[in-house]
Amino acid sequence: MSLVTDTPIWAAGATPLRGPRSDREVLIVHRPAYDDWSLPKGKAHPRELMPATAVREVAEETATRIRLGAPLTPIRYPLVGAMKLVSWWVGVPQLLGEHYPNREVDQTAWLSPEEALATLSYADERAVLSEALALPDTTALVIVRHAKAQQRHTWKKADHLRPLSTRGRDQLPYLSQLLKPFGVTHLVSSSATRCVQTLTPYAKSIKAEISTTSVLTEEDASIAGVSGYMTRLARAVGASGTSTVVCGHRPVLPTMLSALGIAPRPMGTSACAIAHLDSTGSVVRTEWYDTLRVKL
Repeated sequence: MSLVTDTPIWAAGATPLRGPRSDREVLIVHRPAYDDWSLPKGKAHPRELMPATAVREVAEETATRIRLGAPLTPIRYPLVGAMKLVSWWVGVPQLLGEHYPNREVDQTAWLSPEEALATLSYADERAVLSEALALPDTTALVIVRHAKAQQRHTWKKADHLRPLSTRGRDQLPYLSQLLKPFGVTHLVSSSATRCVQTLTPYAKSIKAEISTTSVLTEEDASIAGVSGYMTRLARAVGASGTSTVVCGHRPVLPTMLSALGIAPRPMGTSACAIAHLDSTGSVVRTEWYDTLRVKL
């Protein structure tokens, strides 16, 4: 009989990397309870998305605030009674604080890649770090389907004015929880009300404006127009290093994704695809989130 339950323990962490690629340093932590050196990570809180967990845990363990870069290969290992699943991302430091020793982490160290690989206690974490070091620097472009709108047959005005439903508004905290860890500061939307409303709470939280375009609306979208727009946006995001979100509609999303070289797949309301772009706007990694299905 297996001692591992069907309910895994969810955790997340990051590989904080600072400095130019020719002089890169990695932040690792020492845990006195285990007398080991590891990458900063920790268990998720209830209803917390994994990217938010990773950012929070790095801050709690190291006093370093990061934004997330490209996703890395998760690791899994058995604990007593459960399997632990750890999601990983490249970490890009935004603010370096002062760490004070505590019972969980008594030391932190910025080391060269070679020193970090030699110091880390676990082979699977050394593999995670090696993967992170091999990737180019990336910037996130988040493609989101608008949250649940009022049903068409109950709305008597022009469709582009159709607002979010109560269910749609309930989805928005999870969307904000996803955008913040990736450091999204530039917001773009179809000019339809339901798309603009999808991004409004996050825009207010970071005091940013939402740029709108009719090119992405259901009424005005064309394959050529949407493809050209998304290609230009990806190049601008990659070149500027400014993490960006763009909100669109279900019928338009396949063209938005295909323009980036991403194979489309069905996306529920408020679901997101995150394209991690290099400096040329080419996709390095892609990850998907359905914010309706938070299973924590």
